[in-house]
Amino acid sequence: MNQHSSQNSSPKGGIEVTRAEKLSRRELDELCDATIAAIEAGGGFGWVHAPPREKLERYWQGSLLVPERKVFIGKLDRVVAGAVQLTRPPANNEAQFFSGSLVGLFVAPWARKAGMGHALVNAAEAMAWHEGCRLINLDIRSTQHDAVRLYERMGYNCWGHHPAYAQVDGETVPGRYYFKGLTAPEEN
Repeated sequence: MNQHSSQNSSPKGGIEVTRAEKLSRRELDELCDATIAAIEAGGGFGWVHAPPREKLERYWQGSLLVPERKVFIGKLDRVVAGAVQLTRPPANNEAQFFSGSLVGLFVAPWARKAGMGHALVNAAEAMAWHEGCRLINLDIRSTQHDAVRLYERMGYNCWGHHPAYAQVDGETVPGRYYFKGLTAPEEN
């Protein structure tokens, strides 16, 4: 995998976050395994049911090709355990170029409570700052309680609620919208 200036180690040990520009076969397999585990545990960043493996592989490979999208993967003890994506406005959206969006944050159930989500968000925020972003937006299902707690602990401000944000197994669930003003990241 190519890495880009966002390799971090966690004081909790064993966590490494990198920006993925290419994935080795092993990394792609581990990323798909972690994604499926997160989906099955209810934290699938939009997916409710795990898609066929081939579709998931195409999703990740395609995400790496989108110019306005940066994919960060997190490894726990050298095994891919989570990811987040930073999206930027397209070049023609000059008015919003100061902002970015976090999408698709997930951590596999076996790697939760290790600080992986925090490390992934920190890496995406640092990249966003260095690219000129001064504001991050995101939205999530209100039922994703661990993600809500993480974002609120990290200083994200809830500015709105949507009563019919998503459909999960035939049930309508609410959603939340967040933003956070960025400050210069601390350099290691």
